[in-house]
Amino acid sequence: MNPLLKDAQKAGERVGLKSDKIVIRGGKPLRGEVSVRGAKNLVTKAMVASLLGETESLLRDVPDISDVEVVRNLLEVHGVSVTSPEPGELLLDPRNVKSAHFAEIDAFAGSSRIPILFCGPLLHQLGEAFIPDLGGCRIGDRPINFHLDALRFMGATVDKGYEGIHLTAPHGLRGANIELPYPSVGATEQVLLSGVRARGVTELKNAAIEPEIMDLIAVLQKMGAIISVEPNRVILIEGVDSLRGYTHRAIFDRNEAASWASAALATRGDIMVKGAKQQELMTFLNVFRKVGGAFDVEEDGIRFYHPGTPLKPVVVETDVHPGFMTDWQQPLVVALTQAEGTSVVHETVYENRFGFTEALIEMGADIVVHKQGIESITRRVPRRPLEQAAVITGPTPLHGADVHVPDLRGGFSHLIAALAADGESTISNVGIISRGYEHFIDKLQMLGADFDVEG
Repeated sequence: MNPLLKDAQKAGERVGLKSDKIVIRGGKPLRGEVSVRGAKNLVTKAMVASLLGETESLLRDVPDISDVEVVRNLLEVHGVSVTSPEPGELLLDPRNVKSAHFAEIDAFAGSSRIPILFCGPLLHQLGEAFIPDLGGCRIGDRPINFHLDALRFMGATVDKGYEGIHLTAPHGLRGANIELPYPSVGATEQVLLSGVRARGVTELKNAAIEPEIMDLIAVLQKMGAIISVEPNRVILIEGVDSLRGYTHRAIFDRNEAASWASAALATRGDIMVKGAKQQELMTFLNVFRKVGGAFDVEEDGIRFYHPGTPLKPVVVETDVHPGFMTDWQQPLVVALTQAEGTSVVHETVYENRFGFTEALIEMGADIVVHKQGIESITRRVPRRPLEQAAVITGPTPLHGADVHVPDLRGGFSHLIAALAADGESTISNVGIISRGYEHFIDKLQMLGADFDVEG
């Protein structure tokens, strides 16, 4: 079975979807309150970081999502004890870390790309690491060469075989001067997790500086690491001999917060997102306001709502932080189908992230994808060879359709479109959405969505 399909089915079972389908009757505004917990893009990496400690770690605000379950299983096959003292907490004890058989790693990893980040900690603890064939969402190639090159610079030997990639560093990793060709979040995490216990100093140029990266640095500093964030995307890591465990509350999930905001806009609704914070969402909030959405920043969250006036078209360029996140554009595109005029979204981060628009077009949206991107004298983000652009003309009424979810963010966008559309939609493969959206079925019920779970 295709690993992505198998993962989606398992995820569907976790959220009570026996057939991995839901039937949505759209056209009803979403109204109410939802809460967001720790960011998937931090929590899973902080779990991996626990491997580096000599004592147990306590991670708080952990969401109940399938990606967390994947990492938990991978940690456990490597000898880490993982328990939950309270709901939303994980206690991780790495004192009996061991090597795992490739078949176990492969079985639990599924299509997840998280095993690549185990390499640095395992090389420090055991002198070796194994990576199976890596999958992930269908949004582009997402090569791991940045990761492997960084590990080679730090002294690891990389051997590729038919089962996967075997890495060794019998004498440990050493500090290195590394410059990334692109400020990749994953590669930056790799260098951080590998450099904190390497011999000497690691200088990383062109590093990613997303809030989740800063939160991971905070985790590592609590463990005893010495990490300096310098100007112009430079991170200095002074290796230390040992690290201890940490106690940490994860940063909130910016992607989930922005997704619910877009859902409020597309359905002409009103959603209070508890746990969302202004500072980490400033770029999104600016675009949300330009489109015509309204929001109120409160102490315990942000209220997002449609003010009742026509939505306006915008031009958006995705970029690394502090730019507009690529994960934000997919749900926003659904709302842009209801704006009066022509919007343009330039996708510069991933080369195949507009596949989800095919279903929107079937539902009545007017979207044209330019495979080679679009030149413009007003562009602020430098063009990349792999970029694409989507031109969205609206407003166009959306109607129900049968939709198969392609990936995590695209899948949530299809949910939004079905909720905004007139008529009935059947959404299949929805289990994949639980990779990054905690209890999304329950939250839809809380917001008054009209749907049935097939089973």
